[in-house]
Amino acid sequence: MAAPLSVVAFAGSLRAASYNRALARALRDLAPPSLAVGIEEIGAIPLYNFDVERAAFPEAVTRLKHALRAADGTLIVTPEHNFSLPGVLKNVLDWISRPPGDSALSGKPVGVLGATSGLTGTARAQMHLRTILVNLNAAVMPQPAVLIAQAAGKFDADGRLTDEATRTHVRAYLEAFARWVALIGRKELPEG
Repeated sequence: MAAPLSVVAFAGSLRAASYNRALARALRDLAPPSLAVGIEEIGAIPLYNFDVERAAFPEAVTRLKHALRAADGTLIVTPEHNFSLPGVLKNVLDWISRPPGDSALSGKPVGVLGATSGLTGTARAQMHLRTILVNLNAAVMPQPAVLIAQAAGKFDADGRLTDEATRTHVRAYLEAFARWVALIGRKELPEG
């Protein structure tokens, strides 16, 4: 049996009790045997500044780029702020695409998900994120979508995804993502 496909997940939020950080953890916990999901944190990545890049590429960015390149695929979990993705996530995308022509997501299978306390389930943030990812030459999975609305009723006080219908949908999404990673990466999908 082939080893599971490796996937790096990260959330575009720094808040400890973020629904999106909780969703990233749920991805790890709900992944099928064909996927091994690891979580990366983005809190140590500084604001993008070309002067900083030129002086010394930040170690936190180098670590994240290495993890993304070593993985078979990437899952990005985004909140929605002001009808778009949060600045902290845009900052990470700016860094991992530097220097020009060296995007860590180029050719990489990527999935986009999100959770919000509002009614739109991060649809607008995901649309903007997809536009950016296309520019970074990422192979973004077109369907299905995970747009978790009214997240307060779907996660418990400890940040566990407890809504069974949502858990079932996320499992189906992850199975589809495993097939996407195998297709884009021309890899054999592990059985299981």
